[in-house]
Amino acid sequence: MFKKGIGLLIASLLTCSVAFGAIQLSTTVRNARLDAIETAIGASPILRIRTGEPPVNCAAADSGTVLVEMELPSDWMGAASNGSKALSGTWQASAEATGTAGHFRIYDSGDTTCHIQGTVTMSGGGGDLELQNTSIATGQSVTITSFSISDGNS
Repeated sequence: MFKKGIGLLIASLLTCSVAFGAIQLSTTVRNARLDAIETAIGASPILRIRTGEPPVNCAAADSGTVLVEMELPSDWMGAASNGSKALSGTWQASAEATGTAGHFRIYDSGDTTCHIQGTVTMSGGGGDLELQNTSIATGQSVTITSFSISDGNS
């Protein structure tokens, strides 16, 4: 009887699952993860602002028309602090085409791999990357007014 009881207990333990809640990370770990993003992508990456919705993920093919292409500064992001990291230096270039900015992609300096993508809105619009104006005309000077990434606890 004892062996049978232990066997049932072990069988029930093997089939049950336990939820432990959301994992929490220290600010130090979150900052290190953010700084690792800039290190992995490297110095002087390429930013392209495009029309339309972003692709499903960075591995998907490019979509939309390239409106602006710029090489970002060699130290393109500030040091992470409090689980957030913001653009560093001036992100500005002349537009290559006319259209409405919808999304962006950041590629390594070799222009071979998309590492970050997101939405584009006007300043204060809450997009992943913000511009002075999303209506872009060929030759227009385009300045990025806000870009940051964060690593928060859920």
